Amino acid sequence: MEPTGRPLLDRIGSAGAAVLSAAAGVVRWAVMAETAWLPALALIEPLHGLTFALLHLTCMRLLAQCVPRHLEATALTIYGTVGIGIATALLTLACGPIFERFGAHGFWAMAALCAGGRAGEKSHQVRIRKFA
Repeated sequence: MEPTGRPLLDRIGSAGAAVLSAAAGVVRWAVMAETAWLPALALIEPLHGLTFALLHLTCMRLLAQCVPRHLEATALTIYGTVGIGIATALLTLACGPIFERFGAHGFWAMAALCAGGRAGEKSHQVRIRKFA
């Protein structure tokens, strides 16, 4: 993990990191929905790195905790294909009609996805168990 990532995950835990990532996503997409002012966009751009990197590190930690060594490659393949690849492809396809209809206000849909992830994380405690 990155030098900053491990201490942050150790301090706030996987659930806290997921919530922080989602909250940063809400802020980022909300600002993008409401302004094209360059200084504002420059200030929120680092949140892109925070949201992706922190959530990715969280997922890597969770996989390391619950997947046996002999299934690590399979788990990473599924995560990369489904968790990142298919999700990104489907959201990209959905965004065309959203942005065609709503313009920049379509970014509110992205903020809602982040808020939904944050609410889902806070509404129940994730239980990690090791696969046999």
